[in-house]
Amino acid sequence: MEERMLFTLMVFSSVVVLAETIAQKPAIKIYSLHVDCKVTSRFAHTVITSKIVNQANESREATFEVELPKTAFITNFSMSIDGKVYPGIIKEKASAQKEYDTAVSHGQSAGLVKITGRKLEQFHVSVSIAAASKVTFELMYEELLKRQLGKFELLIKVRPKQLVKHFQIDVHIFEPQGIRFLETGSTFMTNELTEALTKVQNETKAHILFKPTVDQQKINPELDETLLNGDFVVRYDVKRGAAAGDIQIVNGYFVHYFAPHEMPVFPKNVIFVIDRSGSMAGRKIEQTRDALLKILQDLRLEDHFSFITFNRKVVEWKSSLLQATAENVASAAGFVQTLSASGGTDINRALLTAVSVLDKAERLPERSVSMIILLTDGQPTSGESNVEVIQENIQKAVNGKYTLFCLGFGFDVSYRFLEKMALSNGGIARRIYENADAALQLQGFYQEVATPILMKIEMQYPENAIEGLTKNNFKLFFEGSEIIVSGKISNELDLLPVEIKAQSHMSDLTLKEEANVKEKEQVFQNQSYIFGNFIERLWAYLTIQQLLEKSISAQEEDQKTLEAQALELSLQYSFVTPLTSMVVTKPTGQEQAELANKPTEADNEKPSSFPVGDAYRLRSGPPPGRWRSEPKSVSNKKLSSVVDRLRDKTRARPLANEYPQLLLQLPKQNEIICLNTDGKAHPSVHLLSDPEQGLAVTGKLGDRINHFVQFDINYVNPPVQIRVSTDEIVLTHNNESTRLLWTESGTSTIQGLRVSVEKERSVTASLSDTVTVKISFVKFPDDFLGLYFLNTDRFSDKVSGVLGQFYSKAQFENNSNVNQRADGRLLSVSGAVHKVTRQYKKDYRLESTSEPVPCWSVDVTA
Repeated sequence: MEERMLFTLMVFSSVVVLAETIAQKPAIKIYSLHVDCKVTSRFAHTVITSKIVNQANESREATFEVELPKTAFITNFSMSIDGKVYPGIIKEKASAQKEYDTAVSHGQSAGLVKITGRKLEQFHVSVSIAAASKVTFELMYEELLKRQLGKFELLIKVRPKQLVKHFQIDVHIFEPQGIRFLETGSTFMTNELTEALTKVQNETKAHILFKPTVDQQKINPELDETLLNGDFVVRYDVKRGAAAGDIQIVNGYFVHYFAPHEMPVFPKNVIFVIDRSGSMAGRKIEQTRDALLKILQDLRLEDHFSFITFNRKVVEWKSSLLQATAENVASAAGFVQTLSASGGTDINRALLTAVSVLDKAERLPERSVSMIILLTDGQPTSGESNVEVIQENIQKAVNGKYTLFCLGFGFDVSYRFLEKMALSNGGIARRIYENADAALQLQGFYQEVATPILMKIEMQYPENAIEGLTKNNFKLFFEGSEIIVSGKISNELDLLPVEIKAQSHMSDLTLKEEANVKEKEQVFQNQSYIFGNFIERLWAYLTIQQLLEKSISAQEEDQKTLEAQALELSLQYSFVTPLTSMVVTKPTGQEQAELANKPTEADNEKPSSFPVGDAYRLRSGPPPGRWRSEPKSVSNKKLSSVVDRLRDKTRARPLANEYPQLLLQLPKQNEIICLNTDGKAHPSVHLLSDPEQGLAVTGKLGDRINHFVQFDINYVNPPVQIRVSTDEIVLTHNNESTRLLWTESGTSTIQGLRVSVEKERSVTASLSDTVTVKISFVKFPDDFLGLYFLNTDRFSDKVSGVLGQFYSKAQFENNSNVNQRADGRLLSVSGAVHKVTRQYKKDYRLESTSEPVPCWSVDVTA
């Protein structure tokens, strides 16, 4: 009987209990387990690598299981079996589903990712490996750490279920603002394990290393059982100087962190709307009573409050809001203790009553924050039961005056309904899980919203210099949280000014700051362990999250536009989001592909009560209420323009001979070269090689057209060949090939080399600290390819080839005998002098904003 061994490593922000049965001496042996987390200005990039060996004399199944935060986006997964790599490919969800349905005939599958707790989702994949074979699993994901109650938290839960020879957790933190405090903790730490923990910290950096030996991992020296079963926690916060926050800039993208502190708290006017229908009976109503009694003690004297309870009837505790005096709080506690549950659920009338109480309230503090907190565990069954009508009624009644927070208790509730209603009224939705700590979950949520210190916050930047600005207007700011705004600097700015306008309890505020762009860029220079484009990826991550959130509460006609923008960014930056899927390939002879989808909290409903979503049915379409009618324009025009450029530029359809064969910009010179070769005489043209970059590119001209129809890109490390033709893109590594098509967008990553296909537009190959290779797909009247490079300052002096020589050995000459006007010059390249002429050509580079482009045309011999 085949033995199955399952191991689990969890990286997330909460506790989960899993049940597994493991043999005393497993045939599947984990010999290396490494968690490498780099946190750069709150943006965390985590790589989990697990290496195992099959010690049996026959095939065994190994299962890789990882818990990661719901807020994280998976960016890559790969399996390496006996040196052969099987990469994950990120595609549009509908396209990936179609491919999967075609390949798999045995029906439904549970999928590779599922929600497992209030903060977690689980990635799970199995593969059969031969006797004595080795497999390496590698999963990457990224997330923006959220500041809550004055700290950031990274929690790693380790549960390998066996002793691991090489076990290591590395956490690198770099915070240019300075690290205010840093602490680590663990639920499984012993005196022996403490010796395996080291922490090195200076003003802006920290490195936490946990590397226990096999002996240190043992519960008992006589037993091969592991102590590593619990939480490993890193908590920290940053120093805060300038009142207007901190601005950081890398590669033309900026991020602005704003978290004022030590400011007076607004008085709150809060109405608790509590479901006491029959489904709340028992443990739920008991936990609700416990939580409300604690929350009452947290009210401030200047706060005003009341309760509305509802089943099929709506009951007001008092006819008006009361100040939170000791006497009133005690009276409220007595009322809370009498709460019992029975009857139906009239959410509509309960919320309209709460709005009416706030509308009629008198003698409230002049500057105060009014909010409604709804707690319910079910769908509306009494009174108005149409959720769309309820949403419309509440939004019309609130009319932007108050903030609505919706808490859904358990899984009988329709989370989509609550989420849309909350987002439409300036609040958020949160699911309360039916665990022993449900009362603590309720208290914890209240603590997050209990201390508003700013309202009507506007973050203003120069309109003509910033593109793709993320959300920059906020209704409320709570003590201990953080506002984050990001965007792309479109102009050559020396100074980036910012102005913040907001209302505090005491006055209106205007805060101003200027960031020196060059000085800010220098902060991140030479930080070897920091991934260099992190602010651009942070911008993409934040933009996708906000587009998806906005689509939930948008009108039908705007939903398709918002989701299309989010999809394009998801594919461009290789994020597994609710709109994309990762196709996980497996060795020949096993199930050929599985899908890793991104579940949402709204998908996490009981299938018996609600329509089945993506978390339960792999073959299902988009969630209800999405991808409906033709869109109208959305308000954020700048964001639309950025995403549009990542999608379809409006191009003329030129004749093929209007394009150059090759096009490049000379390094450190504002001059563009258009190259034409006589490569038809050769089966392959050696275009470029750079031994220090470990990169070589060759090309092949078409039989019928004088343009390139195929490029071969060869990398040394990792040893990968990419063949790009007008028909397809083929990646080859260790004699294994992965095929990508022009007809669909997709991404594949092999040992850090990311290859992205933008549907019928381009292929991009990028590797850390290496020149980025880009190939445009040009159509009409004949298909051909256009090659160019980004980050060309990374080429070494040894770069060579028909094209490569121009990056190291090209220089315009000053010759008095040659007309130096714009129509002719002399260009020296590798010792040869070429007369070049000024011409106008079509520009196949996708980033170009001018077309046609003026360039110096030169003919070279291949």
